[in-house]
Amino acid sequence: MSKSKNIVKNNKALSEGFDAHVLVIRLSAMGDVAMTVPVLRTFRAQYPNVKITVLTRKFFEPIFSGIDNLEVYHADVEGKHKGVFGLSKLSKELRGLGITAVADLHNVLRSNILKKFFALRGIKVVQIDKGRAEKKALTRSVNKEFKQLKTTHERYADVFEALGYPVDLERHTFPEKTALTPEILKLTENSTKKWLGIAPFAQYESKVYPLELMVEVIEQLDQGEAYEILLFGGGKKEIDLLNNIDSKYKNVINVAGKLSFEDELKLIGNLDAMLSMDSGNAHLAAMYGVPTITLWGVTHPFAGFMPFGQPMERAILPNLAKYEQIPTSIYGNKVPAGYEKVMHTIKPETVIEAINKL
Repeated sequence: MSKSKNIVKNNKALSEGFDAHVLVIRLSAMGDVAMTVPVLRTFRAQYPNVKITVLTRKFFEPIFSGIDNLEVYHADVEGKHKGVFGLSKLSKELRGLGITAVADLHNVLRSNILKKFFALRGIKVVQIDKGRAEKKALTRSVNKEFKQLKTTHERYADVFEALGYPVDLERHTFPEKTALTPEILKLTENSTKKWLGIAPFAQYESKVYPLELMVEVIEQLDQGEAYEILLFGGGKKEIDLLNNIDSKYKNVINVAGKLSFEDELKLIGNLDAMLSMDSGNAHLAAMYGVPTITLWGVTHPFAGFMPFGQPMERAILPNLAKYEQIPTSIYGNKVPAGYEKVMHTIKPETVIEAINKL
């Protein structure tokens, strides 16, 4: 492409009334995508004259609803954008939008390939520093450096600062609650009780509170009549388990598989509180300002994945004196021998007390 054509394309943002056009890359996973939202909201408030396009999977688009002057571009990494040639095609499509800078909040093989294509066209790319060395020191069993690391939200903000757009997360404001759809009202029967969301699953078993203990929590809360308990999950196995719990308690409603993702997000945004594992649902609730209690297994908030705006006292941890190697991993995929049942040290009464305290 000639230099003159490059100038025309890069001036597209200017012709639309914007000073610049920043591409934000975050393809997965759901929790990590959700953690971009408070940062992007704040960016939008501070830099209204900068257009944002988020490159992510189509399924995640509803996560960004409500952020002005933000568009979502679908990455079809299993289809037309698969492989190096597909990514070359994707970079060409994105350049056609008039992108002036790229914030890579993912820093994986795909985004690294895209970085090279953008660099060839003179477009600045800044990638997230994931702090791998710090996280390795935090999770090793010998000479562990047990300390709070920079949060993922802060790492995202650092990328924008390096692009010339400092983001002050202290200035973040949460959106107003959205109106409930007829589908949500029908499912919840428009209950006037406190709406408590419970998301009892996570990607790795090491981060899942034992189901029999979670059932104890649900049973005691159900007897109190104060809450409408809404269960969240996904996948046939999880849905079957939640349906079974739903059938046993009068104040429990299984949401999984009954709403579109867009409606599920609207419901989460209207909760009075959320109880979740160290998982995506915690970050979905937190991005709406919903008080979120998290239960942790072999992972730990010090790694930087505490839900946005939630105080540390809302993180319920296992017995760290007994299991001193925690955190054993960042994502929960490494479980030393003898650490399979760390979450059994979290008593149902502790969880219930935390919920009632909210």
